Amino acid sequence: MKTMKVLVCEQPTELRYRQRPLPVAAAGEAVIKMIAVGICGTDIHAWSGQQPFFSYPRVLGHEICAEIVSLGDQTAGWRVGQRVAVIPYLSCRRCGACLSGKTNCCENISVIGVHQDGAFCEYLSVPAGNLLAVDDVAPEAAALIEPFAISAHAVRRAALSPDEHLLVVGAGPIGLGVAAIAQADGARVVVADTRPERRRHVEQVLGLPTLDPAADGFDAALRGQFDGMLAAKVIDATGNPQAMNNAVNVIRHGGGIVFVGLFKGDLRFSDPEFHKKEATLMGSRNATEEDFVKVGRLMAAGRLTAGMMLSHHFEFATLAQHYEAQVINNTALIKGVIRF
Repeated sequence: MKTMKVLVCEQPTELRYRQRPLPVAAAGEAVIKMIAVGICGTDIHAWSGQQPFFSYPRVLGHEICAEIVSLGDQTAGWRVGQRVAVIPYLSCRRCGACLSGKTNCCENISVIGVHQDGAFCEYLSVPAGNLLAVDDVAPEAAALIEPFAISAHAVRRAALSPDEHLLVVGAGPIGLGVAAIAQADGARVVVADTRPERRRHVEQVLGLPTLDPAADGFDAALRGQFDGMLAAKVIDATGNPQAMNNAVNVIRHGGGIVFVGLFKGDLRFSDPEFHKKEATLMGSRNATEEDFVKVGRLMAAGRLTAGMMLSHHFEFATLAQHYEAQVINNTALIKGVIRF
């Protein structure tokens, strides 16, 4: 029996290589061979035991660029050797959310690398309907289509108007994607992050103004960027309870908040502050095919690039030995991609 190498998160803080049988493509499925896989905040939080919706053991990884190596029946339109990205959200297509077009928050959703085993492995079988053709996209960029799509969905939830004042809180990969996509859509964007190296990255790579939300005079500085007003919209990509609980304080009256980051706990903010502003509060989860298509279009136009978030490369063969030091505890890491 042919086997492949798989990196399993056996329990929090424990990653081990295992050998498993090579997958076989069932009807409607394709077996893909990994080329590049992004490391998501989900993979980091899962390692530390802080990721909601998670159980162990689990093979992590859902930001995928791969090559088709075999196809099952009912996969017309695809060919062996084709380079693909993967939409990792497997929706039931039957629940109320799916029937209303919100497949991203399906009641029975299974996310590759979260609810079922993912792409920290050499081969994976996935539904052909969840593939995206990316032969014309560099592998590392293709592996980042999924996090950019998460950002695109949050921007779509915010329903930004041209020149609308947007504060993006958090300059990790999703926040960077949000800022880049909102800028491409014509919004007036300011990014807030407590880490100076991330603020420098935003200024140098995206050319956007930044603020330190922990600094004295943050509100005044924010008003200085937005014609004397607070933000019309806030998209929070931190997953930090302090930042999320403060979001209602940095929007103007009539403003809106989108939480794309999440944490394992409860939100607590002032109800009078929320009500007097007639604020709108939204969650943003995953992405839809529409968001993936938009990202592809912006990549093709050069408006989105891997360099906007990619900072580190890792080799699959040695990742387990270095994961804690170079991924979990690496303060310089913005986005890492695993090469196979």
